[in-house]
Amino acid sequence: MKLKLVVSLLAFLTILGVAAHAQETPKVDIFAGYSYVRENPSTSGVSGFSLNGGSASIAYNANSWLSGVADFGGYHNGNILNTGLDGTLSTYLFGPRVSYRRSERFTPFGEVLFGVAHASASISGSSGSNNAFAMTIGGGVDYNLTDRLAIRPVKLDYLITRFPETGSGAQTQNNLRVSTGIVFRF
Repeated sequence: MKLKLVVSLLAFLTILGVAAHAQETPKVDIFAGYSYVRENPSTSGVSGFSLNGGSASIAYNANSWLSGVADFGGYHNGNILNTGLDGTLSTYLFGPRVSYRRSERFTPFGEVLFGVAHASASISGSSGSNNAFAMTIGGGVDYNLTDRLAIRPVKLDYLITRFPETGSGAQTQNNLRVSTGIVFRF
């Protein structure tokens, strides 16, 4: 009888330990992937255009649901609106992320990030650049392959930038950013 009790107790503790290990929150998430930005100038008559590039982020998980995020991105178009204008947009964003870690396979999250955007452009040998306020509101979902590796099939962000636009006085660009990639967890 004592043997059955000891075996049962060991089995229970093993199952409890496996369950506790499966629910551990990693301390750091590192994301790297492709990003697409649909830039929408607020100047009347100027069409929106696309930028392609990449983004990376690092998130420190304070607990199972709250993280601090640093997000960096670079996006480029070599011929904006068929004008010969070569443009690059870089973003440097920081803020909180809220994650819902109830599923073993999926981790949805939402975040609000604030920071700076840097735009540079060149045409026919002349170039210019500008810095402006930037902010994103968005979220995504991670598909967990293992405890240490996940795929981020989609992350959607409303990207607000505040670049001054020539001749219009308008300053707010309402953009879309879509990202996909891999997440490493430590």
